[in-house]
Amino acid sequence: QEQLVESGGGLVQPGGSLRLSCAVSGSSFSRYNMGWYRQGPGKQRELVATIFNFGGTNYVDSVKGRFSISRDNAKNTVYLQMNSLKFEDTAAYYCNTFPADSRFWAQGTQVTVSS
Repeated sequence: QEQLVESGGGLVQPGGSLRLSCAVSGSSFSRYNMGWYRQGPGKQRELVATIFNFGGTNYVDSVKGRFSISRDNAKNTVYLQMNSLKFEDTAAYYCNTFPADSRFWAQGTQVTVSS
């Protein structure tokens, strides 16, 4: 069974950037559509960005033009480049397949945008 480990979160000022990584164990990574999800304080978890196994991408409107999802199938890793961060981007960020598989939720990585 695949395991996912997110990293790269931290504290950043508004307007700053972070790059999140998600390492996926197992041999089937390249076949999966992958997503980055986030859950802010007092909010439900939401899908932020998706990258399909053929390379196509999709974003929630609130991050379009600021976030970029990518993948490296040779490294079994999916990335989320986050630029021009805003206070409202503060959340725990998780990666999972798309659609999400409940077996694959991991600890996530915290992103805090604060001045």
